[in-house]
Parts: sequence; C-alpha cells; structure tokens
Amino acid sequence: MIDDVYEMYKGHFTGDEEDILIIIYGVLDGVNNDDLVKLFKDLKPEEKFEMTVLYLYEKLRQKMAQEGVGYIGNEDDQIVH
Repeated sequence: MIDDVYEMYKGHFTGDEEDILIIIYGVLDGVNNDDLVKLFKDLKPEEKFEMTVLYLYEKLRQKMAQEGVGYIGNEDDQIVH
C-alpha cells in the first residue's frame, strides 16, 4: 500500500510532515473499519509490531507534550543554543 501511495503522490511530497498527514488522511478517508481490519490482518508480524510501536510512541509523545513533561526529540533534531 505504501508503494502505491508513494507513486501516486510522490510529486506532491515536500518533506513536511503535515503534507504527509494530509495525504494519509485523504487516502484513509473512505476506508471503513472492515477494510482497516483486513489491512492489519494482511500485514506481516513485523509490520504489525512496527505499526503498533509507532502508534504508541506517537500517543505517548502527545500525552507528554500535553502534560508538559520533558522534551522528546529525534536524534536528527538540531538544537539551537
């Protein structure tokens, strides 16, 4: 699925996370729960694990930001002093 989405929208990607999210929301807008369950069932076990890890990471990151706890960055983030 990712390869198909990438091919369809590769001319629209700017590297901005918001652009990626808008495209993902657009792709999934018409997908019903049964389709999502089938998609998840068709994933390889390592893909299911990776997807779950990324989901939980993002939810925990959002919760920490909401609560004002610490700073979570990626190793490629540049800190300006």
